[in-house]
Amino acid sequence: MNQQELVAKLKEQCPNGKISCTEARKFAAERKIDLARMGELCDEAGIKIYGCELGCF
Repeated sequence: MNQQELVAKLKEQCPNGKISCTEARKFAAERKIDLARMGELCDEAGIKIYGCELGCF
């Protein structure tokens, strides 16, 4: 998936503009995205990550 497709998928999955840390890590793992990149994608999509468990986001 390219960046635009990933951002669109995030927006579709998170219509309320939020995603939990657990969900973000799962999304990244399923798509083989590193966590730093996942954070950047969420920023671009305007999605806030909550409940951070590892201090990654």
